[in-house]
Amino acid sequence: MGMIAVVGGGIAGLAAAYRLQQAGHDPTVFEASDTVGGLAATYETEGDPIEAYYHHLSATEETIVELAEELGVDDRLDWLWGHDSYYVDGVVHPLNTAWEIAAYPHLSFHDKFRLGMLTLGVDVRGGIPSFDSYDDLEAYEHVPIKEFLLEHTTQGVYDFFFEPLLRAKFGSRKEDVSAAWLLGRIQFRGERDLLKGEKLGYFDGSFAVLVDALVEAVGRENVETGARVQDIDFGESVQSLTIEQGGTATEHAVDDVVVTTMPHLLERWTGYECDIEFQGSVCAVVGMDEPVTDTYWLNIADEAPFGALIEHTNFVSPERYGGERLLYCASYIQSQDEELWQLSDDEIRDRWLGGIEDMFPEFDRDSVNWMEIARNPRTAPIYERGYLDMVVPYDLAGDIADSIYYAGMASRAQYPERSLNGGIEAGYAAADALLEE
Repeated sequence: MGMIAVVGGGIAGLAAAYRLQQAGHDPTVFEASDTVGGLAATYETEGDPIEAYYHHLSATEETIVELAEELGVDDRLDWLWGHDSYYVDGVVHPLNTAWEIAAYPHLSFHDKFRLGMLTLGVDVRGGIPSFDSYDDLEAYEHVPIKEFLLEHTTQGVYDFFFEPLLRAKFGSRKEDVSAAWLLGRIQFRGERDLLKGEKLGYFDGSFAVLVDALVEAVGRENVETGARVQDIDFGESVQSLTIEQGGTATEHAVDDVVVTTMPHLLERWTGYECDIEFQGSVCAVVGMDEPVTDTYWLNIADEAPFGALIEHTNFVSPERYGGERLLYCASYIQSQDEELWQLSDDEIRDRWLGGIEDMFPEFDRDSVNWMEIARNPRTAPIYERGYLDMVVPYDLAGDIADSIYYAGMASRAQYPERSLNGGIEAGYAAADALLEE
């Protein structure tokens, strides 16, 4: 086997390269930006680096834990209690323990019972509990999420719990989402301790610890940054890649290529059309002297200029960041025509800090030391009905040409929710498909 090219230096590309390297090959990773890691890229702080986009692991994400063990960095993976709350009518309601959930005033006892049964995977319609009704996600692929929730829970559960979350996540596209996504998402998050909440994973030193270990395993000499793919030449099989690097375009002969980018780039290079639509996001990291809340993840039901507040240093100790408090403000966008996307960074800063002031009058904007804003037009898929029919196959021999493989965010492994774990699984699957040839 000759040269193998991996296009994209995010977690999926590095995982694919690692899998191929472990099988005795010497792949080359081409990354268009100046840094690897994709959505796991980081900012510097007074202590550990911090991801530009918030990250943690759920207990169900076993592949990434196994990889950390293989790379010798599992001792850097901490499992911490991540506390969630819901901001409703100007009040923060903790929703971690059974007692906090019982005290939540915006749902009746019956609402809470039906919601609890859903999260446990129990269908109680008709008065006879069924414990396996939700296991087959594909059975719900074409069921509208609102229709499902109204049938399987209550109007109150939909109006006062799920609808604000769906609106923050999918905006105007919220009713296009399938019930399968929701059920898969519930399974993805794993089990919750009714006395303590949910345990989540995070690396001591950020997810850069895992990314750096992957790069070392692949070989830094095999990872080229600032290397933008311009074209993929193929007939019955792939022939070459044209790479622009430092203002110069060079053609590289290759025998196999694993594409780990967004599918619109795959279409640009090969003509393969993927119908999955993506939403973008705007995400800020705010460095402050004082905390805003005492919760990690704050969902917001009230009107606000952002979709959620994630106070990282209520999850990871602020001592890791020189004592500074770190807060994520984040919003999804469904179109680049939306006002938020059109605002300058200074305008977003003013609007979002003003939004925090409106929610928490005791917040002092003067306590803010810095604020970094990241934007990405394609952060996550929209998991609309029929999504699984649109995923891109790992092996594209029957669709494009022999020796072209795909492991980007439109892969089956990135369902029911995109994640670093899903990226690793997609990279592995594409590499395995290549190795089987």
